[in-house]
Amino acid sequence: MLSRIAESLFWIGRYVERADGTARILDVNLERLNQLQPDEQRLVARQLLGIMGSRPDTDDFGLGDLLNKLAYDRVSPTSIAGALGAARENARRARETVSSTLWEGLNTTWYGLSQHRKDVVGTYRFCHWVLERTAMIKGLADTTMSHDESWQFLALGRSLERADMTARMLSTQGVLSAGLSWVNMLRCAGAYESFLRTRRGASGEEQAAEFLLLDRLFPRSIVYALSDAEKALERLDPSYQRIGFINDARRIVGQARTFLEFHQPDDLLAELPEHMDRVQRACAQASDAVTRTYFAQPIDLSWVGEVS
Repeated sequence: MLSRIAESLFWIGRYVERADGTARILDVNLERLNQLQPDEQRLVARQLLGIMGSRPDTDDFGLGDLLNKLAYDRVSPTSIAGALGAARENARRARETVSSTLWEGLNTTWYGLSQHRKDVVGTYRFCHWVLERTAMIKGLADTTMSHDESWQFLALGRSLERADMTARMLSTQGVLSAGLSWVNMLRCAGAYESFLRTRRGASGEEQAAEFLLLDRLFPRSIVYALSDAEKALERLDPSYQRIGFINDARRIVGQARTFLEFHQPDDLLAELPEHMDRVQRACAQASDAVTRTYFAQPIDLSWVGEVS
């Protein structure tokens, strides 16, 4: 496969998952933000933007600026609209590889972005619309593409981004000046019903944190997402070695997963910011390693004349 096609597929997976994760985080924080006093609202808006990896443009950064920055800015890949636009552009570049229905889903979603009001109520509806569209796009990718090397790159990008976005979501608990309840945190991840069915009577903060980080069967837990990324990397490079790994990305992802899985859960809440920072760093490093291994273009060689 051409490296540019593989890279486009990888970033389709990442950008679609980024739009989904940003919509979840923004949706669950909007109601609380709307109820705060203006000074506190500006403070929390700046904190939330920082968690999402961006910085405010002005000193007087408020709720309206946050909505534009995280939801509607079509230029920034941090925003929902920007991520969906970037996913569509990458699908256009890999048009011969992605299925027609996947391309149509991304294209239709892109043209539907302008049909939403940009106030608080409109953004609620926008976030839910984005969650429906991204779920459909991911379903189309899974059911209309052969699960060959092409799909593995898409799945790898999606898994790394999902682990990163779940870590960012959990970071809001420890960083924002007025943290979300764990019930809302579970709802944000779409995990509330699964958590109740799994844990039954035990439903405290520690159990919720443990579920979102360590559960091996829930698709949005960090351990599950990292395991999915490992499987994709293994299928892309199945070469067996008696010692170590040729693929740096596989080593980085495996270390991050095993650190969480074999860590004592007793002090999970106390060490939550440290764990989330480690996961985000691992995802960024793994993405860089994937780029170096599969996407980096070789340096063009030029002839050098003989010295007379």
